[in-house]
Amino acid sequence: MKLFNVKQLMNHSSRSKQIITVLVKYGLANWIREENPAFIKSVFVNENGQQLASLSVAVRLRLAFSELGTAFIKLGQILSTRADLVGQDIAEELTKLQAGTPADPEAEIKKTIEAEFGIPFEQLFIDFNFTPLASASVGQVHIATTQDGDEVVVKVQHAGIEDKILADVEILKMLASLVEQYHEELRLYQPTSLILEFTKSLLNELDYVKEARSMQKASQFFEANPHVHIPDVYQQLSSKRVLVMERLKGFSIADKTALEQGQYDTSKIADVGIKVYLDMIFELGFFHADPHPGNIWVLEDNRLGVLDWGMTARLSKDMQQRFQELLLALADKDPKELTYHVIRLCQSQPQLDHELLEKDISEFVHDYLEVDMKQVSIVDVLNEFIRIIKQHRLVIPTEVSMLFRVLIMLEGSSKLLSSNKSVGDAIRPYAIKIKLAQLSPLHALKQAQTISTRWQRVINGLPDEIDKLTHQISSGHFDVNLNHRNLDTIINRLVFGVLSGAIFLGGCMLLSSNVPPLYEGISILGTGITAIGSFLVGKLLLAIGRSGSLSK
Repeated sequence: MKLFNVKQLMNHSSRSKQIITVLVKYGLANWIREENPAFIKSVFVNENGQQLASLSVAVRLRLAFSELGTAFIKLGQILSTRADLVGQDIAEELTKLQAGTPADPEAEIKKTIEAEFGIPFEQLFIDFNFTPLASASVGQVHIATTQDGDEVVVKVQHAGIEDKILADVEILKMLASLVEQYHEELRLYQPTSLILEFTKSLLNELDYVKEARSMQKASQFFEANPHVHIPDVYQQLSSKRVLVMERLKGFSIADKTALEQGQYDTSKIADVGIKVYLDMIFELGFFHADPHPGNIWVLEDNRLGVLDWGMTARLSKDMQQRFQELLLALADKDPKELTYHVIRLCQSQPQLDHELLEKDISEFVHDYLEVDMKQVSIVDVLNEFIRIIKQHRLVIPTEVSMLFRVLIMLEGSSKLLSSNKSVGDAIRPYAIKIKLAQLSPLHALKQAQTISTRWQRVINGLPDEIDKLTHQISSGHFDVNLNHRNLDTIINRLVFGVLSGAIFLGGCMLLSSNVPPLYEGISILGTGITAIGSFLVGKLLLAIGRSGSLSK
């Protein structure tokens, strides 16, 4: 990717200058060098007179993102899920970001809705309360009544918000390239890739059709569950910028007064809430990624309602399997196995010290897993686990990082309802179920089928590979290059032995397949390659017998 300097950034738009100015003001652009434009050095005063230097980096980052608006607030909210990248202090501070935005006026709301459906506003709703229940960074929420008399919630995107966000995203991409150019430490975390990932997530949030699909997917999954309800979506009244859904009657689980007055069994509600999320994670492989108390309601019919499906995450089959293997290693309290699965799950740096990582994980197992789990919360366990990940510069896949955040938030929400509830305790049955499933004949059959399919691909591709090999040999372009560099004799022998064996095996396959040209029914090419392989194997054995070194 082409790298941009600050002059190019300034030429992009006046917005670029505003962003750079705010970052410098809050001391967040140290990667900008002295040779860059003079205007950068001149703005260090907070308009409120606040001494920014006395604030922590986490607080300054939150203040800067708040000042820069929607795209940066969303970036901050996503970074709050990536404690493995930014650290626990910054992640926790960024969860405080509030995305309040002035509501669009009545005329603008009507214009947006009519533009989406191409018919007059009055033909869609018989009543519409233009005073919003809430106005967030991307859209605002209203109460309305459909032509059929149904009371609904209408989510309307702010006018022009997509263009503003896309402009900021382009600037963020250029800033990320500058960071990679000037900041060696941050370069390790691939900020450009992070911004591309953020862009994808933000564009998904700008498309209410995808949010509607998420709600429908979850609703179908919980269709037979009498304890949970996902709002119904009015498909005919929903589009990319307008989402119309069933209005739920109830209150947030954070409303202690309502819970006490209604004499609700808060312990049961906590159990239901935890199970709903763990079912999504371990069985559906797709989950609601924002379980703060405001999004979890107790409904009038005693069911639990889950609102606001703008932020979701999906675990691929491969990622599900890796996470389950990690979970089993945690349950088995095996440091070596846990280290293996951590490295397999994460993206690691070339200079990773495996022994030190295993030592830290061994201490983690001793301090957090080999104790009574009632003495340790899952929040402490996950925070320490993420700290180790960050310390060793490992990068957790985004969906797994979001999963960790969900578990941490779920623990906090459940504690509001019942102090003795633990997400860690609730996970145990799922771990046991996974373990039993892996021991079942059906799982063994599936594994065998997977392995068989992979081998079938190899076998099917073998004729083409042999054809390429024979063509290289016949055309005189077949070379075997051994570059020993500083490998010891054991590795030398291993490499030489593997190559010799491969050549011998290839020759045998040519012989058995009667690859022409033939002499009295025997492949000449196969005979020659088998002879070369036999010679090389014999040479290896002779060298080992003489002096332990490979001579020419």
